[in-house]
Amino acid sequence: MLDLLKDTRKHLMTGVSYMIPFVVAGGVLLALSVMLSGQAAVPETGFLKSMSDIGIAGLTLFVPILGGFIAYSMVDRPGIAPGMIAAYLANAKGGGFLGGMIAGIAAGIIVYYLKKIKVPTVMRSVMPIFIIPLVGTFLAGILVLYVIGQPIANIMAGLNAWLEGMQGASKVVLGIILGAMITFDMGGPVNKTAFFFAVALIETHPELMAAVSVPVCTPPLGLGLASLMNKKKYTLEEREAGKAALIMGCIGISEGAIPFAAADPLKVIPSIMVGGAAGSITSLLFGATNSAPWGGLIVLPVVGNRLGYFIAVIVGVVVTALMVNLLKKDVPEISEASADDDSEDIELKFD
Repeated sequence: MLDLLKDTRKHLMTGVSYMIPFVVAGGVLLALSVMLSGQAAVPETGFLKSMSDIGIAGLTLFVPILGGFIAYSMVDRPGIAPGMIAAYLANAKGGGFLGGMIAGIAAGIIVYYLKKIKVPTVMRSVMPIFIIPLVGTFLAGILVLYVIGQPIANIMAGLNAWLEGMQGASKVVLGIILGAMITFDMGGPVNKTAFFFAVALIETHPELMAAVSVPVCTPPLGLGLASLMNKKKYTLEEREAGKAALIMGCIGISEGAIPFAAADPLKVIPSIMVGGAAGSITSLLFGATNSAPWGGLIVLPVVGNRLGYFIAVIVGVVVTALMVNLLKKDVPEISEASADDDSEDIELKFD
């Protein structure tokens, strides 16, 4: 199994490469629907609602795709169904993209051992297309539901109680906590805990809503900027994803940064957390307020102290971009022609 796990980065990159089109298509369509509606909210009627529904579908599918193709990279085709279904369950339990990654790796390990079971010759042909996907999906699903899911729920309950006790904390401390939580898993359970904490207090403390709205957009904007500042540190796919991330960040859709975080979590996640914290602190110090339960630059019409809010966004974006480029190493040079060849010639094997 150690041989399997030593290539974890390769497995994560495979999952990310299949996930990126879902994030880009879904995120950009959702962002456009929100932008064209002229309101800081998902449209609820008409054609724009249909557009947003399509976008949300893409963003709903990317976590299962990520988990499924991480498992595929580990154990080939028999891992796809267990990985996708386990990642779907992890996301449904509130695990977000990080839960999906863990579920995909767990499914790959389970299938790896199932493939080692000696079976009669007559059963070998049905193992990769029936027995292994069936048993692997069941075991991975049970693992997620009973081992991974409940601890996540307990942690989220504890975080919510802790946040409620932090209302009287200093602006710097509160900014660090809210900014780091919002950016940690970008739409995942930690993010949602901080976001809805601010939403619940939006009438009495709109400055808290501004403090979480800023780091909602700093990860995609910061990573989009970083990919433009130093192209040598990003693959061709990541550079293309960076362009879409800039659009999503302006509209307040954090998921534009997830392809970068999933591909290199140990360098990207700390960077976006520091950038998010810097943005939140700046927003609180300037006294910016936000009356809309949304993030990004699209909420500027309802923001109090717009200049302070905008400066906070700039601070978070710049800190994110500088830190991630400082931590990341250059990626090997791959020509666009080679990338096209690799994407078209995918060989699937049954072992």
